[in-house]
Amino acid sequence: MKFRNLAHTIYTLRTRWKEQLGKRNRLHAAWWGVKLGSQSSFIGRCYFKRYPGTSIRIGSHCSFLSSANANLIGINKPCIISTHHSRHTATIEIGDYCGFSGTVIGAFKYIKLGKNVRCGANTLISDADWHLDDPRSGPPADVIIEDNVWLGVNCVVLKGVTIGANTVIGANSVVTKSIPANVIAAGNPCRVIRPLTINDAAPYKAVNQSHYS
Repeated sequence: MKFRNLAHTIYTLRTRWKEQLGKRNRLHAAWWGVKLGSQSSFIGRCYFKRYPGTSIRIGSHCSFLSSANANLIGINKPCIISTHHSRHTATIEIGDYCGFSGTVIGAFKYIKLGKNVRCGANTLISDADWHLDDPRSGPPADVIIEDNVWLGVNCVVLKGVTIGANTVIGANSVVTKSIPANVIAAGNPCRVIRPLTINDAAPYKAVNQSHYS
């Protein structure tokens, strides 16, 4: 039992140490001209890249997990938040209390996340086809993810999509079309499975009520 407790203690101390090292990400964000709210936390190196003339604004109390074992489900890449050159003035807006685990967000036009959005490990959110010089690529299109959305592990959210408030997107889903509020959706392509019920939402709301008071 003592050895088990020792292992947990060492793991906790390593996590705390990584959190302290993670504070360097604030300097990295400032260097790239990213507006980062207060009380955000980092484990591991988060990469920011803001193209000149574009905007990245991140709310307060956000969490960025980039270390491989920072999330016990497994993270295979660091968080990367970036805007890119296009004929549009690219913007990323992230609300308060959002959480990211190895999440990549790449904007050529406009990506907005509301408050308390949870992005499971290795999620990708993009508003473009990338390789804009390729004639097969279409134009970028806005991505809107409303308050309290939960994206499961390995989700991909593609351009032109709106995900309504409180919706849960199942693991490994590829979201190619908009999903309404207050539903559970999953699949490739992602489809609505069923509406959320009061019983689904009540325990979550009780635990997180302080975020919205």
